[in-house]
This record gives sequence, C-alpha cells and structure tokens, in this order.
Amino acid sequence: MAAVLDAVRALFAPNTFTIAHETPADVVAREALLDRAMGRDRRKKSSEKIRRGRVPAEGLALVARDAAGHVIGTVRLWNVEAGVSASGVPVDALLLGPLAVDSAYEGKGIGSALMRAAIAEAHQRGHGAILLVGDAPYYERFGFFAEKAQHLVMPGPFARDRFLGLELKPGWLSGAAGMLVASGRKLSRPTLRRAA
Repeated sequence: MAAVLDAVRALFAPNTFTIAHETPADVVAREALLDRAMGRDRRKKSSEKIRRGRVPAEGLALVARDAAGHVIGTVRLWNVEAGVSASGVPVDALLLGPLAVDSAYEGKGIGSALMRAAIAEAHQRGHGAILLVGDAPYYERFGFFAEKAQHLVMPGPFARDRFLGLELKPGWLSGAAGMLVASGRKLSRPTLRRAA
C-alpha cells in the first residue's frame, strides 16, 4: 500500500527537479551521494573496475538538481567494448552506472527521469547499445533484458541475472560474445615537475 501511495504522490507532485549535464563543480556532491546511496564498498564492484581511471562517455554524465540547484541524483555512461562480433570485431557499447538518487527524494520519479534522459542522449549521440548490472524488474521497463547480454561477461564476479542489455540500434548486440573492457578516454593525471 505504501508503494501505491508513493506512486500517487509522485504523480501529483510538481516537478521540483531538473536534469542537466554534470559539471566539474558537481564532483564532490556526486561522490558523497554515491557513498550514501551505495556505501563505501561500491568501489569494489566489477563495473567499478571497468570505470576506474576513465572519463564518462562524451555528454553522458547527468545529474538531477533540486529547486535550489543541489545534486539529488546522478547517472553516468561509459564507453566499453562488449566482447567481439561473430567476425571478431570489437562491439562498441556503453556501460551505465551508477544510477543513484538521494533517499530524501525517492519515489518522485527522479531515477526514471535520469534513465530516460541518459537513454535518449545515448541514442541521439548514435550509440548502439547500453549494458548495466542492476535489478531486472526495475530496468526492464526501460527495455533492458538479460538475454541481450547472455554471451557477455564482466571482469570479476557478477550476478548473471542482473547483467542486462538494451539495444539502441536493433541487432547491435546480436552475436556479441566475450569480456566487457573499458574503451573510453583515460582520466588525465597532472604531471609533476621536480624542482631543479
């Protein structure tokens, strides 16, 4: 019953949030939100290993902001190679995650809005598929299904039934098999100069 009431409240509540591209000024707030929502052990997950040392895909780091401009939700997508095609060619794709919403704002449609915005932006930018690790009942409503990722594996341990794919271009993942590997831009590290 509580879930139904939350859904009704969300339906009639005015939109008190906006979706925007992430800026460098959002980094501290985003990291704090992720720590609160997912715990500090989030960095040990297999998908985090793929993202480590990389920059999100161009234009695909989004945040939700409340009326005062505070970050209350986040989603990012990352360039990966989703194994290889039947002819041995690497299959370009995106890895979504993490998606998180501040607990004080749950049930207001922010997570759904972030997902829809991320999918639409990825589609507009010409990407062929998105992969993620998450709860199938939640992500299936956006078109993500386990069978799209059935011949792909993550580095390290992962739950097979939670590894889902969405084709933005029909047939993009057909025949794709193998390990997901990072393919996006590397995070640049400042060079240190030695004193003479």
